[in-house]
Amino acid sequence: MTNLNKCSLFFLLIWCGFLPLRLAAQEVARNPIMYADVPDVSMIRVGNCYYMSSTTMHLSPGVPIMKSGDLVNWKIIGYAYDTLANIDDLKLANGKNAYGRGSWASSLRYHDDTYYVSTFSQTTGKTYIFSTTDIAARQWKRSSFAPSYHDNSLFFDDDGRVYMVYGGGEIRLLELNEDLSGLKRGTSERVIIENATAPSGPNVMLPAEGSQLFKVEGKYYLFNISWPQGGMRTVIIHRAEQLTGPWEGRVVLQDKGVAQGGLISTPEGAWYAYLFRDYGAVGRIPYLVPVRWEDGWPVLGVDGKVPETLDLPASKGLMPGIVASDEFERTVGEPPLPLAWQWNHNPDNDLWSVTERPGYLRLTTGRLDTTILQARNTLTQRTFGPKSSAETAIDISHMKDGDAAGLALLQRKYGWVGVVSENGVKSIVMVSGESERPVEKMRVPLRQPMVYFKAVGDFKDRVDTGYFYYSLDGKQWIAIGSPIKMEYTLPHFMGYRYGVFNYATKATGGFVDVDYVRFSDGM
Repeated sequence: MTNLNKCSLFFLLIWCGFLPLRLAAQEVARNPIMYADVPDVSMIRVGNCYYMSSTTMHLSPGVPIMKSGDLVNWKIIGYAYDTLANIDDLKLANGKNAYGRGSWASSLRYHDDTYYVSTFSQTTGKTYIFSTTDIAARQWKRSSFAPSYHDNSLFFDDDGRVYMVYGGGEIRLLELNEDLSGLKRGTSERVIIENATAPSGPNVMLPAEGSQLFKVEGKYYLFNISWPQGGMRTVIIHRAEQLTGPWEGRVVLQDKGVAQGGLISTPEGAWYAYLFRDYGAVGRIPYLVPVRWEDGWPVLGVDGKVPETLDLPASKGLMPGIVASDEFERTVGEPPLPLAWQWNHNPDNDLWSVTERPGYLRLTTGRLDTTILQARNTLTQRTFGPKSSAETAIDISHMKDGDAAGLALLQRKYGWVGVVSENGVKSIVMVSGESERPVEKMRVPLRQPMVYFKAVGDFKDRVDTGYFYYSLDGKQWIAIGSPIKMEYTLPHFMGYRYGVFNYATKATGGFVDVDYVRFSDGM
């Protein structure tokens, strides 16, 4: 054998020997565990199953409930409610809206074979508690009471008494009555921590909030976040022997702005903190951080940092558990819509159908609007990173004059591609809302009933750029208009959503039939 062949064989053996190790190294979880808007997470473990709730604010149904067997791969299994309230703000009626409000920061708990979710709403001024013995149930029992307790944490103590901890900066404790329908008679709120922000320093732009309360080996642990001036979102933990204190606090993590959440343990005894990170236009994305215990304190991270990899199974992606393509074909007994779908505000259920034309979603106009942000019955799913796309086919045969229908990247500074009908003529248009008003960027004549649209979101390294395309045959795609610079705005307080829509500006009763919506993790 020549020296050259020996050398080639040597490197081949090296490659073959290390290839399995290389592949094995890739088969682990990576942070973020979900590259999509899943904020304000609250998590529990029941046996070998994990459950998680999150915030979806003005969307309906609300407070998604997710399930996992490994802390990494999640599937939506239900919602705490279909609609929060039947008021103008939540129906996009009479010029009102609930963008950035609705319901916030839920608390998920399990006690005496019953699952509980608490949340609160600035829109209604109430606190809500939902309960069920079947966490995948379509309907949860609901109770509500005033006022709206900010960022509350529901807590069942070992003696069966039930409490809420809530607040911002000043943390308060209240005891609930046995049926969780309100403050326990004869009791009152009390301040348990006067300045929960103090461990992060004197100069803060966001005082301590996001309370989540836990009990581990007889001690109470309270998670909060703060945001020091010129710094980043910071995790603070307070510890006490009794609920009423005294409490001692410390900063436990300050890295990448990963913060707000709580503790979860595995059946094998490993501990993690579940947290999230603000990550531009895609939204607030969840992370897991390993935890070890030292002198009765949870120590978060690896050398104080959020690790890129985790000793957990690798992610299989967000589809179809969190984001799901839909051909709108239903069999007997199937729900009308997969759980990945949420309506922008409360839907008008008389104006959409998956049965009037089997295999299609029909969206019918029922009132006059002027922009997509006012349009009712816009059906949405999360965008996701690092790059994703949505593609749809729409039959526009029955649009009326003044109608607009299509596919959007939805947030305050939106963009969409679709069809407008004007004076008997239909045209493909791309509209940008980057200036917070609709600006038509391009128009193309349309002379056929079926048209195809695609929207692409590029979120890698916070590029946050949206692109729009159309097709006349579903195969050859043509860019239209101009890319939009996507921006996470606080008035909407939500990552961008893909949305299909149809609204009227002149006359009601027109409709479109959506053949499918297909998602992919690229172009």
